[in-house]
Amino acid sequence: MTEATPQLLFAAMLLFGLLLQTVSQHGPTADKPKEKPNFIIILADDIGWGDLDANQLEERANNTPYLNLMALQGLRMTDFHSPASTCSPSRAAILTGRYGLRNGVTHNFGVNSLAGLPLSEVTLPQLLQKAGYHTAMIGKWHLGHNGLYSPTNRGFDYYLGIPFSNDMGCTDIPGYNLPQCLPCDSYGPQVIRLKRNIHGGCYSRIGLPLIENSSIVEQPLDLWTLTEQYKSAALRIIHNASEQGQPYLLYIALAHMHVPLAPPLSPDAPTTDNHPNSGVYAASLRELDSLVGAIKNASDATDRDNTLIWFTGDNGPWEQKCQYAGSVGPFRGKWQTSKGGGSAKQTTWEGGHRVPTVAYWPGRIPANTTSSALLSGMDIFPTVLSLAGVTLPSDRRYDGIDATNILLHGEQLGHEFLFHPNSGAAGRFGDLQTVRNGKHKAFYITGAAEACGGGTGKQQVHDPPLIFDLERDEAEETPLDVKTTEYQVVAERIARRREKLLWDIATDKSVSIADYRTDKSAAPCCDLTQTVCRCPRLG
Repeated sequence: MTEATPQLLFAAMLLFGLLLQTVSQHGPTADKPKEKPNFIIILADDIGWGDLDANQLEERANNTPYLNLMALQGLRMTDFHSPASTCSPSRAAILTGRYGLRNGVTHNFGVNSLAGLPLSEVTLPQLLQKAGYHTAMIGKWHLGHNGLYSPTNRGFDYYLGIPFSNDMGCTDIPGYNLPQCLPCDSYGPQVIRLKRNIHGGCYSRIGLPLIENSSIVEQPLDLWTLTEQYKSAALRIIHNASEQGQPYLLYIALAHMHVPLAPPLSPDAPTTDNHPNSGVYAASLRELDSLVGAIKNASDATDRDNTLIWFTGDNGPWEQKCQYAGSVGPFRGKWQTSKGGGSAKQTTWEGGHRVPTVAYWPGRIPANTTSSALLSGMDIFPTVLSLAGVTLPSDRRYDGIDATNILLHGEQLGHEFLFHPNSGAAGRFGDLQTVRNGKHKAFYITGAAEACGGGTGKQQVHDPPLIFDLERDEAEETPLDVKTTEYQVVAERIARRREKLLWDIATDKSVSIADYRTDKSAAPCCDLTQTVCRCPRLG
């Protein structure tokens, strides 16, 4: 046997090192870290697909520099969808991994709601809590604020936030809105009737409460200090969990874009798009982005390689708010808008549910990557549990899929079929009226939300369905000709799957039914003797 030359030894060592690196990055141990991973889920309210700069580089708005960096260092998902096109149903589906027709939440809960997400539903934080995780939530809940329906009774060890949207209660210095909300002390009976009859919306006599755990700590809260309070709480949770060595779930639901929530602008603040107040929305977006940046920095400084940060939205922009609404990007729903009405929030047009989404996990998720896999917010539930090593409960059916291989290994196979429920624009709440299959999207019912200026479109039932090819027509302008072979093949395939899912739900014994009863006494109020439930911040 001849003696190995130094060159051969060097080559062998180099090859061995490369093999070790390959195994460490792509081998079977990549899915099984030594420690349980931490999870930070950030949900932005009413954010448009086009609001993320990284989704529209040609625009160069520079409103989301921290999210852009997170996308550059992680994975940007371009075909990711909210489970519904309005608040409560979307959040319920994210936390349960189930369509609204299964979990019972098909439309929004209100200030006077007695209940919330059905107690028979098992939530993501409940399962992680049982697995030894510290679970915390910051921000907008909107799944029931009374008794057993509150966050701390649905799996969260800690909660700080508002029980519903930031325009569902008055404040002393109102946020931006259209029509403009009035300060709390302005709400006399005549004003309330006027607002209800003409505009609807923000006419509540309830001061917007800030709740910590199960107690109201400030009512009405100060909107202009809310971001800083959220940031302080988030950083404290991250640092405490790191010091204690306990894995954690931090769910942060930010209402900055619902109606813009940002520091008041000066009269000479820059504007864009010829809207006198358009700078307000951009400022709110930058404020949200800076909060995301602070959370990312804190995570990086404590447990960088063992924390997944997943940013997404609960639905698309609220078009009727005009200059206070976000951007749908190229997903304009032109078939609908040409007939009147809006095609974003509340609708099943792409602008209503395609949302900006970024996942970041240094060392685990390859940097500067993009996925066009068809995914949904419902997938967060099974994916996070899979990464945490927690088995899904076997007593119920799920609609989300485990996207671990998409996140970590670049796999592009997402949902074969994804259903979009009615969220208020047409049909019955929760009905799965629009179906996505690959590049094709079929509408059995179409309808519009209120557009800027007040225009609305008519509900239309389609038999046979309208089918669009999103690869060629992302603006959803011209449906396929029903006489073509392409149409007939797609329509038959989608119809079979739709019938199968509807039968599956009809025979699902784990289906829940939400209680949507209301009563004035159910509204959160720290002092019933006050006209607008006023109390100072405690502590």
